[in-house]
Amino acid sequence: MTDTSLMPLHMRRDGFGPIPELGALRDEEGVRRVMTPFGVEAWLVTRHADVRAVLGDAERFPLAQIGLGRLPGAPPVSDEELAVLRAGNLLAHDPPEHTRLRRLLTPEFTLRRMRRLEPRVTRIVEDHLDAMEKAGPPADLVQAFALPIPSLVICELLGVPYGDREGFQHRTSRMLDVSVPVEQRVKLQMESRAYMSGLVEQVMADPGEELLGMLVREHGDELTQAELAGIGSLLLFAGHETTSNMLSLGTLALLRHPDQLRLLREEPERADAAVEELLRWLSIVHSGTSKVAAADTEIAGQTIRAGELVICALPTANRDPGLLSDPDALDITRGAPGHVAFGHGVHHCLGAPLARMEMRIAFPALLRRFPELRLAEPGPIFRSFHLVYGLTSLPVAW
Repeated sequence: MTDTSLMPLHMRRDGFGPIPELGALRDEEGVRRVMTPFGVEAWLVTRHADVRAVLGDAERFPLAQIGLGRLPGAPPVSDEELAVLRAGNLLAHDPPEHTRLRRLLTPEFTLRRMRRLEPRVTRIVEDHLDAMEKAGPPADLVQAFALPIPSLVICELLGVPYGDREGFQHRTSRMLDVSVPVEQRVKLQMESRAYMSGLVEQVMADPGEELLGMLVREHGDELTQAELAGIGSLLLFAGHETTSNMLSLGTLALLRHPDQLRLLREEPERADAAVEELLRWLSIVHSGTSKVAAADTEIAGQTIRAGELVICALPTANRDPGLLSDPDALDITRGAPGHVAFGHGVHHCLGAPLARMEMRIAFPALLRRFPELRLAEPGPIFRSFHLVYGLTSLPVAW
């Protein structure tokens, strides 16, 4: 599948940003009935204030229980199998179950914990820059830098063998690709859960100091093996897939905006603000968690009936003129306050502090090491059909 017109409307991009039709939808209508990647209709919410209202109210807009096993064309999956797949997945639960799970994990993702990890992340970044420099140009920045760094960080944090990365990276990438037949994506999800279940079984027998071992030691009486596997699966997927695409796509954005790249290289203390602006401007996650209206309600003058599906377009929300002035411009000096790139509400990304820290270290280090960094042939390849937007490759030279 290569025709992007076949994609769900909210996933269509024009380079870095949403297609003009999506911007017009936000500015003129605000909400519209669309077809989703799940093969069902939903109301697409596009304005920043409305997106925050939907994502921030778990009572009016609880989670829609739509997973791969419920999609048209999916192989039969029993209710018991679906329950196992949902166990431990924070994105599959509302409070109070979500609250219970998140309470156990939050201490591992505090700013204090991130500061303790910072020296190790810095070392990982420098090691990969050393390898790039030694190999010489050209290089594929995705394979040499953007993908391995967050993969290694999350593997070390969780206690997942880094040698298994090729397998879980392949499974994750295919699961997120809406052009892959549903039957294959369900099979990959089952394989991913089986992999993590086996790893959890080993950890339960001999818990180490990593996050999974900590959960077994400190909360083993509160979490089932299925929940531990669900937690591990979500963190492994989210911990490498999103940050790696931010690193590659963010580097491309800076290379195509040399004034912004020069500013960040010359003033690396702007890294925090630059990361926030890149998160807003790129919005690599197309939509937040899928919701369903608990009762008849109104969004942007449109009545949404009880039981109807609601999805939020994060790229249009983050480029809403109601959020900030000149929203289509990339300006690392403003820091993009209020963006929803990490979602909003109870399902706001748990790993946001880790992702921010990795990017804050990686971008300045890359620009400092290779001051002549530039694009090389044959040019970047975008991952258009993935639920997480990004690049398949980014050839660079220096």
